[in-house]
Amino acid sequence: MRSYSVESAFHPCDEAVIATNDDASDCKRCAVRLGYWKDEYIGYFVRSSERKAPEINRGYFARVKGVEMCVEKFLKKTNDKCQIINLGCGFDTLYWRLKDSGHNIINYTELDFPTVTARKCYTIKRNKALLGKIHAEDGEVKLSPTDMHGPNYHIMGVDLRNIDELDNKLQQAEIDYKLPTIFIAECVLVYIEAQNCRNLLKWLAGRFESAVFVNFEQVNMNDRFGDVMLNNLRARGCSLAGIDSCLSLETQTSRFLECGWSGSRAWDMVQVYQSISPSERQRIEHIEMLDETELLTQLSQHYCLAVAWVGELFQDIEITVEKRMSSLNID
Repeated sequence: MRSYSVESAFHPCDEAVIATNDDASDCKRCAVRLGYWKDEYIGYFVRSSERKAPEINRGYFARVKGVEMCVEKFLKKTNDKCQIINLGCGFDTLYWRLKDSGHNIINYTELDFPTVTARKCYTIKRNKALLGKIHAEDGEVKLSPTDMHGPNYHIMGVDLRNIDELDNKLQQAEIDYKLPTIFIAECVLVYIEAQNCRNLLKWLAGRFESAVFVNFEQVNMNDRFGDVMLNNLRARGCSLAGIDSCLSLETQTSRFLECGWSGSRAWDMVQVYQSISPSERQRIEHIEMLDETELLTQLSQHYCLAVAWVGELFQDIEITVEKRMSSLNID
């Protein structure tokens, strides 16, 4: 196996990065309570939340829908004979929502800092609505303070900067490196030092035969609005060690290409929002009225969805934005 240097010691900013999970979960909880999308499970992880600004709610709607559209197209193409690996999963509830939609994929694995997975494991263990969907007939669920293994669901504490540790955890989850796999990362790579991020992406590209990587994070961070966002995050202790890959859509895609991925494309969240069906956009735009759309536009221009792939199965990924009818296609 190829050797990679790692820097996996606990970093001073790790606690601040871990705290971003709570912020994101609070925002998702608020948007769900207002009816932006349906999620019967986020409330188990976030009991209450303050009402967020309409711009924040719409932004999270586009974020969740964008990732979901990529996943749904991937599942359709693989007929559920695939794996999902959620990097920096936080309190994400996609596994349970997919189960409710009738999907039963071969392996769903979630990875995050042990501090986060310990809290998630505890919540799953004490709520039958969550644990019951992980159980299967004659299926055993194995628990430790930070890890959980079910018939097709695994959650484990790991430092993504440590490739050897990651490889060991994926083996524990019985990941099949030959099976089509989709990786999800929402505001994760930006917190990883550039060399460690390259090590991670190179290792994944070389280890998996057929894979898609869906990455949501900041973009266009080299303007005045981006500087304000950066300063706000730094004030909270988040160093954004991987910010150099967030300067443009081109740097977002080139990061993957330089790490051995077959291809990559990226769209800002204005484009992603426009790819959502007009009827769905009309529905959520009536939930809350915006006095000014300028802030929402600026926010959306500074986040993006990047998709990369290994192998030929997913080389024709595309987002199509049409005037009357829009769709995100992976066909």
